[in-house]
Amino acid sequence: MARLKDFYKKEVIQKLKKEYGYKNIHEVPKINKIVVNMGLGEAVQDVKIIDKAVAEMTLIAGQKPVVTRARKSIASFKLREGMPIGCTVTLRGERMFEFLDRLINAVLPRVRDFRGVSSKGFDGRGNYTMGLTDQSVFPEVEYDTVDKIRGMNITMVTTATNDDEGRSLIGAFGMPFRR
Repeated sequence: MARLKDFYKKEVIQKLKKEYGYKNIHEVPKINKIVVNMGLGEAVQDVKIIDKAVAEMTLIAGQKPVVTRARKSIASFKLREGMPIGCTVTLRGERMFEFLDRLINAVLPRVRDFRGVSSKGFDGRGNYTMGLTDQSVFPEVEYDTVDKIRGMNITMVTTATNDDEGRSLIGAFGMPFRR
């Protein structure tokens, strides 16, 4: 079992039940999925960029991403419908907890000038989105093989009903929010 999943069952549930006065264990919010998205607008000029990004995302997430394609043509961006413009991966279950563990304990401390993640990334329904500007902070990606620095968005979808519950849930896992 993933370390954070065990931590959630033993400690986080008890902490949130006490903090919000939940009577039933099923009322306690949980993380449903983590979506990692990498937008590659520069792939319009060179399609090989997608292959490199997919390989890096596979290393980072531990599962093969889906290549996202343009839904409509935009002439000013030289973009045609159906062209590959990014990749995304949805993590659930064990892989989700493993990724979250690596993100909190290995990746965020490696970010240069890190002072905590912004607490403004909540959407009003308890889901949290954060951005990383560099994929080389992940220990799986070798710095020598990185051809271009690409950022990514990481979204944590929770069952929390509001931002306070979501912040408490994600903070209980050890997410370093900025004061």
